[in-house]
Amino acid sequence: MHTKTDKRDRAALFRDRLTKAMNLTNSNQSKLARDTGVDRSTLSQLIKDKGARLPNAQLVASCAAALGVSADWLLGLSDRPEQATDLVAAAMSMTQAPRALVDEQIFAWHQEAAGYKIRHVPAGLPDMLKTDAMLRWEYQPSLGKTIDQAVGASKDRLAWMRGARSDYEIAFPLCELSSFARAEGYYEGLSTELRRAQLTRFRDLHEQLYPSLRLHLFDQRQLFSAPVTIFGPLLAVIYLGSNYLAFRDRERVAAMTTHFDGLVRAASIDARDVPAHIDQLLGEIS
Repeated sequence: MHTKTDKRDRAALFRDRLTKAMNLTNSNQSKLARDTGVDRSTLSQLIKDKGARLPNAQLVASCAAALGVSADWLLGLSDRPEQATDLVAAAMSMTQAPRALVDEQIFAWHQEAAGYKIRHVPAGLPDMLKTDAMLRWEYQPSLGKTIDQAVGASKDRLAWMRGARSDYEIAFPLCELSSFARAEGYYEGLSTELRRAQLTRFRDLHEQLYPSLRLHLFDQRQLFSAPVTIFGPLLAVIYLGSNYLAFRDRERVAAMTTHFDGLVRAASIDARDVPAHIDQLLGEIS
């Protein structure tokens, strides 16, 4: 419900916020007068006036631009002093997502969220749980000679994550794990030995780290999710392939958290049943 503000109160708030913005930017009446193209006496009278007088829209906009704040904030129409473009830039950003295991940006986000629950929908099988052989098979074509360094970095990241006091929930399609076990589609040509070792690692790590690490398998015929990682209440990141699209505004982070929690609730294989399901897949591998 909109609350009507008395003109005197709004004028007083404008004077207070104008003065505050000048102090924060180390400005003064003379400098602001030059930046806005008005007489210093006009600004001085406006600031000292105790009545209900407000400047015209042109002067409000000029003051806001000169001081780097929003006109709505100066007039008491918003509690956020940032300009609209700054709010959008802070709420959303796009960074490169190299085809590599040594990804400093994603690791920096993990460090920032240490202690918070991290929710993750990987693009395929989760990298942090892969064997060295699986990492080499998957990344050798793109990393070449740097694959040893990348595999070592992956081990370091898993070790760091284990000690970061962050709970990890990972949800990915049931068909992804089935395709891997059967060497179908993307995983065509994988040896029986590699697949058995990888499934065993999934099961063993899940059993060792549960409940701090929880895997959930959902039916992609019922639900779909783009690759996304949600770092507690701080940040939500969508993986686009060559870039990350990162959101920091509370509403979008909350919406993506709700989406992830929906995947968990509807999971065909709950975290407690994942080890038994993996054992079943291992039994089917000839």
